[in-house]
Amino acid sequence: MNTKKKLSPEQSKELLKVLKTRFEKNMKRHKGIEWEKVQKKLEAHPAKLWSLEEMESSGGEPDVVAFDKKTNEYTFMDCSEESPKGRRSFCYDHDALHSRKEHKPKNSALEAAAEMGIDILTEEQYRQLQELGEFDLKTSSWIKTSANIRELGGALFCDRRYDTVFLYHNGAESYYAARGFRGLLKV
Repeated sequence: MNTKKKLSPEQSKELLKVLKTRFEKNMKRHKGIEWEKVQKKLEAHPAKLWSLEEMESSGGEPDVVAFDKKTNEYTFMDCSEESPKGRRSFCYDHDALHSRKEHKPKNSALEAAAEMGIDILTEEQYRQLQELGEFDLKTSSWIKTSANIRELGGALFCDRRYDTVFLYHNGAESYYAARGFRGLLKV
């Protein structure tokens, strides 16, 4: 993972090209939003562009999914068909990772998201994403879990099966090859 949190001019140019192509191919995700305004905002926030590169390089295929007029922010979410490949086989959080005595995963979803400068999706955000397409038909994604559930050792995840979005629970220390997490970034 890149630790300087800034892309070179060449990397920025290449990422913007990838994001623009994805934006143009998926106009239903962001009706009424103009790419030129999004690009201008990204160019003014290099650390956010770095986070988007982290999302992209781990298989998330980030795309613009909303614009908040009150805050003047664009929302990017991972729009890969399945949970991002580079973010699977993670347990839920730091405590879960360190509670495992053996066979520890390489990271936790919350720690990886923090390192990338993004947030893990809430249940509401996950359901909003599912309104834009069909995601996680073969995989699942950890979602932000309330403190009361987490204090009891659990964590939540979602997927889409039978044309329905399901919410499940599991021990926070569990991890599976088909479970990752989706991120959100506001710019």
